[in-house]
Amino acid sequence: MAFTGKATYSAGSMLPEIAEDVGDIIGIVSPFETPLLDHLGDPRREARSTVHEWLEDQLHPNTDTIDDSTITNPTTEVAFDVSNASRFETGDLVRPEGSGEVMIIVTVTAPTILVSRGYGGTTAEAISNGQTLTILGNAALEGGPRPTTAVTNRVRKSNFTQIFTSGIEVSGSQQAVRTIGIDDEVDYQKQERIRELLRDLENCVINGVASASDPQGTSSVRRSMNGILATIQTNLYTPGFGEMPVGGGAGSDELTEELLNAALREIWEQSSGSVDTILVNGVQKRMVNGFAGGARTYGDTETFKDLVSVYESDFGVARVLLSRWVPNDSVILLDSTRLDVMPLNGRTFHYKPLASDGDSEVGQVIGEYTLEMRNENAHGVLSALATS
Repeated sequence: MAFTGKATYSAGSMLPEIAEDVGDIIGIVSPFETPLLDHLGDPRREARSTVHEWLEDQLHPNTDTIDDSTITNPTTEVAFDVSNASRFETGDLVRPEGSGEVMIIVTVTAPTILVSRGYGGTTAEAISNGQTLTILGNAALEGGPRPTTAVTNRVRKSNFTQIFTSGIEVSGSQQAVRTIGIDDEVDYQKQERIRELLRDLENCVINGVASASDPQGTSSVRRSMNGILATIQTNLYTPGFGEMPVGGGAGSDELTEELLNAALREIWEQSSGSVDTILVNGVQKRMVNGFAGGARTYGDTETFKDLVSVYESDFGVARVLLSRWVPNDSVILLDSTRLDVMPLNGRTFHYKPLASDGDSEVGQVIGEYTLEMRNENAHGVLSALATS
């Protein structure tokens, strides 16, 4: 090599003998994590149709309410109307909410029940319109007749599969050249597209909405799934619900432990399961972490920990998951045992090569999935929370 008189540090990469210093690791800055899908894990079965259906059932209710505005003697009244007389049988022991009195049903003539007050030596207390009645159980007669058959109807629920796909095209020249950090450009593109589609799948599992018209899809209507937020219809809470005080209105109240526990209690009271997953974004995760502020202690350590990963309450132990796809003002309360994200049979994410019309390799990554969310009233959403 001829002497140039230049130092290599001043010549830089202009000298042909100086090789480029390019690392063989490709950094990806875009978020693609899927904490909810990872938490739920792989489903135990596949969907068998683009309209995926399942059955739900419930036990015969053991509560009802007084529906009678004509009660004149609240402490001695023995005949009054109820909302659902079919829930009662002769011989039922009944306790009004907030009362120590027990009544026994004498006869049922819809919509009226006739009771005997102060059963078993309990003290008769005032009853009122709208008061909840809890059926403790039935006291049957020995050798008595068969009671009226009580049945519940199974309900068919459904959701729709959604196709997730992304195209790939790599030229013959690109395949032939040596590429830094990549052995095969097509394989690299497959990995990138699958990351994107998994990210989109989690986003749709949380926020997806089915088409209002022809949700099963047509040649002109795209088929999409209902996500968690669109499916939950019963337990929708905002600041001020129940016994919680109302602050400056929706969107101005911060998430508090009292508010979270009130929602957990409401869900627990009407379902056999319990919330085991609290799904939040970054804003509400900081609020949850703040629950531990009053109990924090400082020791001789260089590590400062400000994190709540598991929240244990009277109504269950729940893992706190951070997902960037949850709306900023919401906290999603889930019973994960009643959730499955499942592929259509044979339609898990896969690469499908397509015919090329030139000097390139063409294909698409494709998959079709749906959400099975059983017993939507076993889950809940706190929304309209403060975001700053």
